[in-house]
Amino acid sequence: MHFLLTTLGCKVNQYEGSGLTAELLKLGFTPVSDIESAALFILNSCTVTENSDRKTRQLLNSAKKKNPQVITVLTGCFPQAFPEQARSLASTLGADIICGTAERAKLPSLITQFAKKRTAIDKIAPLSDVYEDFSGFNLNTGRTRAFIKIQDGCDCHCAYCIVPRARGNPRSRPLDGVRAEAQAAKNAGFKEIVLTGVNLTKYEFGLYEAVSLVAQYAERVRLSSVEPDLLTDETLEKLASIKNLCPHFHLSLQSGSDGVLKRMERRYTAREYYEKTQKIRSLFSENCGLTTDMMTGFPGETEEEFQESLDFARKVNFAKIHVFPFSVRAGTKAAEMENQVPESVKRERRDRLLQTAEEMRQEFLTAQIGKTLSVLVEKENFGHAENYVPVKVSNITAQKNEILRVEIIKTGDGFCVGK
Repeated sequence: MHFLLTTLGCKVNQYEGSGLTAELLKLGFTPVSDIESAALFILNSCTVTENSDRKTRQLLNSAKKKNPQVITVLTGCFPQAFPEQARSLASTLGADIICGTAERAKLPSLITQFAKKRTAIDKIAPLSDVYEDFSGFNLNTGRTRAFIKIQDGCDCHCAYCIVPRARGNPRSRPLDGVRAEAQAAKNAGFKEIVLTGVNLTKYEFGLYEAVSLVAQYAERVRLSSVEPDLLTDETLEKLASIKNLCPHFHLSLQSGSDGVLKRMERRYTAREYYEKTQKIRSLFSENCGLTTDMMTGFPGETEEEFQESLDFARKVNFAKIHVFPFSVRAGTKAAEMENQVPESVKRERRDRLLQTAEEMRQEFLTAQIGKTLSVLVEKENFGHAENYVPVKVSNITAQKNEILRVEIIKTGDGFCVGK
């Protein structure tokens, strides 16, 4: 059976979509790149914002219009967080199988079942407190980094966030499973492994233990996003002893204003966050890549609080910031808060923060000139350094999946150039 799988959202969702692809390939399914050629369409949804839900509806509608006979599967975070809305959408747009983030390992058998009986299937199951070891590691992604999921779920319940509803309580993958997947990645020729999870710092078997284990199977290891309040100084000091851990930390911030952070129900102050960044730089060098997420226009955010946030970003001096305006998310505390900020103000503040972020980005890239970095080539003559600086190699034909020592000689538009 020919299938098309589309995944929306985060690295965890991408990992799970890749794993589902691997399982289908084992069963003899054939991937295709267009909906017209597919007998099966799987939409692995995201629900972090209402815009994500809109994309889900649009993709399902488009699939059925272009190929009315295609078997349609709606899975992922949207059905898990909003089961009744998902059932209504499935009924309206003709999704044949709906399944949340729980028990997705059963999807291949559900697809086979539907293909035989042609009876709609609803399998939105309750989330378990036990880690569902659905790896199905897909080694044929065409990527140069292997992503390994080691954790799922979050119980922080930040005021703006729907993730606990979509992903459930924290649960962790046993180290034996992590080891097996790291070995598979090494056997397949991957030189970099990225550890990912919904909240990595909630990994119950020890973040240092997971990184030190995986470091035995790759030339370099990278962490995806981590939470500042849960990344202890002790853990950082132990991580610094792992020589092939990339000096790149995506440390989620959201706001640099203590007032806004308190309303968001984040669990740190701006000062505590800043001290964490200084600790990281003292252990991993000033050239460590510090990246983050920041939100503008959270309910009640005043101009003064936004300016605090802007000034704080400049004080930390991030290498890169993912900036986004606050999006009202049904089912969260923030959606019910008073003093919602007008959309025009959210966008205006976003644009100002983006300008500051771009200035810092260019400064960080310029600071690389004269330095020699290790670059993993991802496509011809282009890749990322250990601190996640994008680098174009100018004087040789570099092969994909090589790690090269590259001297940075100048900057381009959002990247460095080296030889």
